[in-house]
Amino acid sequence: MSSHVLEIRDLRVAFPGPRRSLRGARTIVRAVAGVDLDVQARETLALVGESGSGKSTVARCVLGLVRPQEGRITYEGRALGPIDKRPAELQRAIQMVFQDPGSSLNPRMTVGAIIREAWKVHPAVAPKGDRRQALAKVLADVGLDAGVGGRRPSALSGGQRQRVSIARALALRPRLLVCDEAVSALDVSVQSQILRLLVDLQRTHDLSILFITHDLAVVRQIADRVAVMNRGELVECTTAEQLFTAPAHPYTQGLLSAAHDLEGANVGFENTREQIS
Repeated sequence: MSSHVLEIRDLRVAFPGPRRSLRGARTIVRAVAGVDLDVQARETLALVGESGSGKSTVARCVLGLVRPQEGRITYEGRALGPIDKRPAELQRAIQMVFQDPGSSLNPRMTVGAIIREAWKVHPAVAPKGDRRQALAKVLADVGLDAGVGGRRPSALSGGQRQRVSIARALALRPRLLVCDEAVSALDVSVQSQILRLLVDLQRTHDLSILFITHDLAVVRQIADRVAVMNRGELVECTTAEQLFTAPAHPYTQGLLSAAHDLEGANVGFENTREQIS
């Protein structure tokens, strides 16, 4: 049996671009061009690239929010189509943590109500009589007191709001988390706390993580393997350690050269994941 939780094969996505002239045909923007990727059980794969490289489009295809023109995406051997056509168990199995918790959490709802929304859609995960206890547990899992459930997102810090976003994803007991620039809106010290939380949750909840980012310092903290995208194409995929010690592709070498003070950012690759154990 394959150890892959997620498999992507020959993924191709294009979007209509601007017209060349007032009456001319629209141009075609090639966002993703023939990408092959695997995410293994209990690993973190970082998908890296500059803005416009296609990495977020890949994430949206995995979530079923963008329909590719070609290619195949499977989760544990089952084909993944658009989100509204996936069976409930596949909808639950893959959850998203967004970049900006301030805009991804409803400001008019309390934290508890936000998390309980997931159980209203998928009531089998937490039956009505068990939801108070389930809410306290999922908040505790992300390092928040049960009392946070009665507060609104505006009353929380940025790091606390992102913990709520992670709790909302965990509420459906997923196997795969897709994190799209999940720490880029946070202060550096808070970034490190959230990354360590994700590493801890990966081990305690048996998670696989697809982590989308442009920040190589973040990659060094969290990733087991790294896939590098440039202009819609996958140019390199290797272990995190290999990427930082001997990058093979010139584009990857350029990214590393452009990263400022990489060795001093946060903590080293060798230490970060070990500190959680």
